[in-house]
Amino acid sequence: MKTENCLIKLGINISKLKARGLIKFEEATELEIIETDTDGRNYLLTPQAATAWRMLRKKAEADKISIYIVSAFRSISLQEKIIRKKLDDGIKIDEILKVCAVPGYSEHHTGCAVDIGTLNLKPLEIDFETTKAFFWLTKNARKFGFSLSYPRGNKFGYQYEPWHWCFKEQP
Repeated sequence: MKTENCLIKLGINISKLKARGLIKFEEATELEIIETDTDGRNYLLTPQAATAWRMLRKKAEADKISIYIVSAFRSISLQEKIIRKKLDDGIKIDEILKVCAVPGYSEHHTGCAVDIGTLNLKPLEIDFETTKAFFWLTKNARKFGFSLSYPRGNKFGYQYEPWHWCFKEQP
């Protein structure tokens, strides 16, 4: 109910969410730091996703591929703040929801999703698909349990996000 109240306050039509087939995610409760950026921001993942990320990154480095975390775990309240800021900037909610997950419906809440960057490219740009890092990920990420969540024409109606990969917990 808390999430539904949040959505109503943001002007998000709940029936439209259901029509898009979006999946509701619980926030991860057990997280660990996997990286810290130059500004001191800690990136968190679940222990299993963190182990898989470290192995994936080590293999990428061995193959001379530069990758780093741009975003990892994100709380529902932070997701709400991100959307609120976009609304305050005058962006319409329907436009926001093409590029930004609804609070409670982001894979980042699970502690298993990462947005990945590489050298010499501004983060979170479609051009990521033209990088050596992206080609390496498409060939190797599955070996570590990661898959591309939002390919072109994805069923959820999100824009194509070649930088967004999610680890699926292994039994």
